[in-house]
Amino acid sequence: MNIANKLTIGRIFLSFICIGFILGNNLICFLIAFLIFILASITDFLDGYLARKLNLVSDLGKLLDPVADKILMIGVFLAFLQLQVINAWMVSVIMLREFVITSLRLYSLNRGIILEARRCGKHKTVSQIVAVVFIFIVLILQEIFHNDLVYFFYSKVIPFIMLYVVGITLFSGIYYLWVNRKTIRTF
Repeated sequence: MNIANKLTIGRIFLSFICIGFILGNNLICFLIAFLIFILASITDFLDGYLARKLNLVSDLGKLLDPVADKILMIGVFLAFLQLQVINAWMVSVIMLREFVITSLRLYSLNRGIILEARRCGKHKTVSQIVAVVFIFIVLILQEIFHNDLVYFFYSKVIPFIMLYVVGITLFSGIYYLWVNRKTIRTF
């Protein structure tokens, strides 16, 4: 197993550790979870970079990388849902898009067809990461300061950011299906 795949598997383990700390629901746990999320996000960049740079791209990596990404992002969103920071319908839309597109990509890969990631999907991923970072910051600040400004960010800004994330997630999924419609019809 090469270093890129080891980083991907490490990201899966980090995801579950991060989720566990989020559910601890206190300042120390949020700080640790935030640091673990940042580390896991860095491994997401690093495994792809190393795979391309060192010519370590493998079928296992192609399979595991998107799965590891989904475990991290959906797991964190589900933990935030458990804490009632975000709404269930938002997580449901995100999960639906991720499962449909990832399943389609893996099915295509199994048939020898590579459906490339699109710029819109990359924007979706960045928006999700930014939203998670923002939510972590607000949760940490809420544990430290109990004031109206933090409550405003918690009650108004987080839902607004999540609406954007859901919108771009949904749009990127529809766009991906549209761009690959000819390939999808051959299945």
